[in-house]
Amino acid sequence: MGSYVHSHGVHFFALAAPDLLLGIDSDPAKRNIIGLIAAAPDVATKALRLRTIGQRIVEIVGGRGTHPVSMVAGGVAAPLDKDKLAALKRLVNEGVGLGKELFGFAKKALVSMPDLVQSLPLETHYLGTVNNGVLDFYQGDLRLVAPDKSKVQFSEDEWASYLFEETNPASYAKFVFCKTASGEGVPYRVGALARLNVCDKIDTPLANAELQEFRKLGGYPCHQTVLYHYAQLIELLHALEKLAALVADDEIRSDDVRCQPTGTPRSATSHVEAPRGVLIHDYKVDENAIIKEANLIVATQQNVPAINATIGMSAQQYLDKPDAFLLNAIEVGIRCYDPCLSCATHRVGEMKLDVVVRKNGETVRRARR
Repeated sequence: MGSYVHSHGVHFFALAAPDLLLGIDSDPAKRNIIGLIAAAPDVATKALRLRTIGQRIVEIVGGRGTHPVSMVAGGVAAPLDKDKLAALKRLVNEGVGLGKELFGFAKKALVSMPDLVQSLPLETHYLGTVNNGVLDFYQGDLRLVAPDKSKVQFSEDEWASYLFEETNPASYAKFVFCKTASGEGVPYRVGALARLNVCDKIDTPLANAELQEFRKLGGYPCHQTVLYHYAQLIELLHALEKLAALVADDEIRSDDVRCQPTGTPRSATSHVEAPRGVLIHDYKVDENAIIKEANLIVATQQNVPAINATIGMSAQQYLDKPDAFLLNAIEVGIRCYDPCLSCATHRVGEMKLDVVVRKNGETVRRARR
């Protein structure tokens, strides 16, 4: 949950908020966290503090803020001592207050721009994790929801029966598609928007109330790509509520933190909801537990076909705009998916883009940054 607070906080306030609050037509050199600090210093300062709180929580529990080290086979390396728990409670209490305040500000700003919210509709299937129908980040079954609201649920061991990968000569990424009832391969999306589309409810009160508001605004399933941002805000609220419940549970201080593995090594598949979406790891091992084959199906990889479609949609919508506006608009579409930070970051107006417009095979326009 600390990781969700950190990741969603960074993405929305440092990466997406400049697009939303400063405008698509703003100077790309200022349309970033530095520009946001200048335009809304109070909001930016609180958002950066919330990001720090999430990172600090991960550090306390995981032993390190980035790539935690406390997780071991069968559990965690050591129980949580009382000083660390006290520190967690202080951080969570501060984070809940900040999160509620920032959520209200961000939601108001987002829903006040209906033209932007509705600018990138893309009808796809959606994949996410549910635990008895409830939104869950780390345990449960995978649920695939179609545009007609039909759904199918399966375990991670069955992923190859519902999803398939293929290479594309025009891309370094593997593409992943889901199979319809007829066996046809079609794009699907993962991440915050998908998770809210596949769940029946959220098991924390504030986030669940916002889920109902979200569905009033975007419909069900919601196909408005820009509402990925609203979905992330709801998950951020949920993570903070969940953190408050976890640190209040006496069981968190239990000494029973690890079950020593005693079984025979075996091949296995598992999945979790990374902040960017479903993450599947599929390993084949020998009798000595040496990994012989590994296949990772990561969130951004699964979203690549949809990201490509969104880029095309953004370009077509704004072809009549000046080059700077067109390039900014394409960035906005990409950032809805919160891809890896190297792709999502506002690099002080230096995000490399090359847009070529052709008609009957002839280049009629080129916009570059």
